[in-house]
Amino acid sequence: MKRIVCMLLIALAVMGCKKSEETESADVSYAAASETAESKPAVADKAVTATPAPQQEQKIIKNADLRFETKSLDSTAMIINAAIKKYNALLQNDSQAKEYNSLTRTMTVRLPSGNFEGFVAAVSKGVSYFEKRDISADDVTEEYIDVEARMKAKKVLEERYYDMLRKANKVDDMLQIEKEISAIRQEIDAAEGKLRYIRSRVSMSTVTIAFYTVTETNEGVTESYSVKIWAAVKSGFNGLSSFFLVLLNIWPIIVIFVIAYIIYRKRIRKRKQNV
Repeated sequence: MKRIVCMLLIALAVMGCKKSEETESADVSYAAASETAESKPAVADKAVTATPAPQQEQKIIKNADLRFETKSLDSTAMIINAAIKKYNALLQNDSQAKEYNSLTRTMTVRLPSGNFEGFVAAVSKGVSYFEKRDISADDVTEEYIDVEARMKAKKVLEERYYDMLRKANKVDDMLQIEKEISAIRQEIDAAEGKLRYIRSRVSMSTVTIAFYTVTETNEGVTESYSVKIWAAVKSGFNGLSSFFLVLLNIWPIIVIFVIAYIIYRKRIRKRKQNV
């Protein structure tokens, strides 16, 4: 009897130990699960705050217009050509013109906007006085964003019309939808062209350089007196020739005038004889 009671007590003790272990393991798993659930929102919040919205890059159009006097056009042109090579620029136009007492050369240069300031400083080096120095930096970021947003909206509308076209059953509806798609596509193409133009103006700056040298006017000083006389004779002969040409052009009027004068003189003579 004592052996039976001892065995029952041992069995109850073993069962109690197993229940306590299961309870502790359940508590541990619940605590771990709760900690995981609490930590997930924090990680999500960190992921949201770690990716800020991208900012639009500024679109700046840079231009320069320079005009100054120089002692030598060739030496100044050499300085400008050296700056063109150094700053990866492109000579777009090179023209020369002669005025009353000056000789002017104009060079138009296109170069990357990042090299704009360095190029202007290089070609301005050694210039004591600028007759004109106009440097501009136009911010077209707002215009670019506006055109880009309208283009994206038009593309969304175009896609909706394509969905309607795929679902349309009547020919009239298809034609009307295609007409709308064509109009929207023209607007999209125009917007894309404008964006390309803005990007080109932003990426490449324009610099116009006009430099001139003053020349002396000595016209007529080296001419001799005989040359001037001969020039006057030729001028008079040309004038006389022009006069005869004018008479030849109006010869009918001269003939009529002479005939009328002769008739008038005859009538006057007849009146005097009758008196």
